[in-house]
Amino acid sequence: MQNSIAAGRRLATRVVAAQLGMTILAAAGFLIEGLPSGLGALSGGATVALGTAVLALRLFATGPAPAGIVFARLIVGNLLKWGVIALGLYLAMAKAGLPGGAVVAGVIAALVPQLLGLHEGWMRNG
Repeated sequence: MQNSIAAGRRLATRVVAAQLGMTILAAAGFLIEGLPSGLGALSGGATVALGTAVLALRLFATGPAPAGIVFARLIVGNLLKWGVIALGLYLAMAKAGLPGGAVVAGVIAALVPQLLGLHEGWMRNG
């Protein structure tokens, strides 16, 4: 079964891992500008990965459910995800004083795996 909960969990794990990988690459690149920039990129990307993990936990923590409940989980999970991202960006830039450009670059780097279509179909041959 292609759309099983187990497949969704595997996909969510891969997406979060890919987001963290891209975040580490961006942070390493920004370390050239200095430690605050590297930490900014790291915090921006890690915030996105945390938000994605919160969404995944909301969607896949329990077993099968009727479509209406799953849709509600999806909506609430996305609201939680973007709430976590907004709070993380606020804390990184306003409270910690990390460079905004580096933080936003970390966010963009972490979102790249989703934009490139990291999904089950690309992992199969044929």
